[in-house]
Amino acid sequence: MTRDEFEALVSDALDQIPPQLAAMMDNVAVFVEDEPAPGTPDLLGLYEGIPLTERGEWYAGVLPDRIMVYMGPTLRLCETREEAVDEVRTTVIHEVAHHFGFDDDELHELGWS
Repeated sequence: MTRDEFEALVSDALDQIPPQLAAMMDNVAVFVEDEPAPGTPDLLGLYEGIPLTERGEWYAGVLPDRIMVYMGPTLRLCETREEAVDEVRTTVIHEVAHHFGFDDDELHELGWS
């Protein structure tokens, strides 16, 4: 799968977020990266930022939160295009949920880990 095709999968996954939730996303950017940082080879995605639930009156003038989706580990995990589509969707939803304040335990209970 090419990078353009993978980026399209990420874009399609973002488009599947219900409009009511997408409208609530604030100051967050989504990136496709080739690989995660050394030492985390199996990481499929990462959220870096301040979740919406932790923002207060002081929150202003900060750089956007970042969601990274890692192409290399995802494609190594998936044997078919259909598996990649499902995994990218799961990863995007998982990382967006962190933006909304869900932690890994909650996401695991909901089946999004």
